[in-house]
Parts: sequence; structure tokens; C-alpha cells
Amino acid sequence: MAKVYTTEITSEQIASDNPIHQRLFKAYVVAKEYIQGDVLEVGCGEGRGIETMLPLTKSFTAVDKIKPVIDTLQQRFPSGRFISMNIPPLGGLADNTYDRIVSFQVIEHIENDFLFLKEIHRVLKPGGIALLTTPNRKMSLTRNPWHVREYLPEELKALAQKIFSHAEMKGITGNEKVMAYYEQNKKSVERITRFDILNLQYRLPASVLRLPYEVLNRWNRNKLQTSDNKLVTDIHHEDYIVVDDATNALDLLLIVRK
Repeated sequence: MAKVYTTEITSEQIASDNPIHQRLFKAYVVAKEYIQGDVLEVGCGEGRGIETMLPLTKSFTAVDKIKPVIDTLQQRFPSGRFISMNIPPLGGLADNTYDRIVSFQVIEHIENDFLFLKEIHRVLKPGGIALLTTPNRKMSLTRNPWHVREYLPEELKALAQKIFSHAEMKGITGNEKVMAYYEQNKKSVERITRFDILNLQYRLPASVLRLPYEVLNRWNRNKLQTSDNKLVTDIHHEDYIVVDDATNALDLLLIVRK
């Protein structure tokens, strides 16, 4: 499997990534009750949820921009169709094709988020459902230079309602164990960002911030594991909870219907 291990693309094979990996995997667990028919994943990454979804589908298509990863996924899951492309648009995918679309932790990376959602609407069949997750800006601890923007629940729902006939906003949050990790992480990040007295994280170009962000984020995750390894390793996707009020959720869960 081609490996793309950064703090932005978390891995189940890196112990200190476990709380974030489990948080991201939770979306696929939630999606299981929706998955059926012809399914498209937009931004599949290294295929975190493919084994969970594939047996539930009639056909499975996934797109992502990293070609070596897409090529490896095609070899690993020959019954699926894997396409390397920069999005949006969803070039080469026909209108009204998919019963279900999932796109987890992707929209925050997209410059033209309106076109992104419009393309998802275009390739959905009438009556089709799409599920999207993205970080809740209220709960972010610092600027992520890999993200074009982050959303509050009402912002993302308002954008979706411009395109879809039905848009429902839920959230994914954590139990006491998850929130204990979150609070430890928050305190650790604050110890780092207190030195940013000029607020450079919000003033400098994202391209300048990515390397220091990556180094410090990896150092911080490893430090949290060293200080409380049991907490880091014991978090499971079941410790993440879907809630109807996304105000204080870690991630937003948007469910839209064409």
C-alpha cells in the first residue's frame, strides 16, 4: 500500500494517531446504515472505510488526487473503480449516477465549495443521499494550514440548502474518554501557541505554515501518547457519538438528499 503518513492524513498504523483515526473512521460506521446501490466516495484517501462500505454496495467508485494511492487501492479492491482526479469538478462522472455519495473530511480542502457540492448534486440520482463530514470550527484548536476554510454548523447547512432540496445537520462528538484527550490536546497546543504573540498562524500564508505545523503536530501527538498512552490507545470509534445538535460537536455531519 502506498503510504502518505502526515498528521493531516492520519494512519491506523501510527499509535499516536489512534484518537484521530478512530474519529475519522466513525463516519464510515455511521454511513453503513445509508450505504446501498451504486456508491461514490469523493476523496477516499488511503481507503480507510472501503472494507466497511464495499460489501454493502452494488458498485463502488472512489476518486482522489494521489495517483499512487489510487493505483494501489485498485489492486487491493479489484471489484471497485478508482479514479485519480483533482476535484471539483467530478470530471468524467455522468449525471444522476450514484445512489449514495460519501465525502469525509474533504470539503474543508476545496477552494470552490459551492461547485464541490453542486457536482455532488449533479452525479447523485434523484432521491439519492450524500453524507459529508468536516471539522467544526468552534472546536478547532489552531489554524490548520491544509484547510482552505472550516465551518460552523449553520454556515455549512446554509451552503448546502442553496443546492439540495433537503439538508440535515448533525454532529459527531466524543464521550468522556474522548473529551479528556481533547482537553489534554488543547492544553498542549496552548502551551505551543502562547509563543505566537504576533498571531502569525493567522497572518502568514498557509504554504509557509505547513512544515512547522506538521512538525509540531506530530511532536504533540507523540507527546500525548508518551504522557498517557492508555488514553491514546484505548479510544475506539464507539467512543464517538452522533448528536442532533452540532454546536459543540468535534465534526459536522451533513446529510443531504437530491
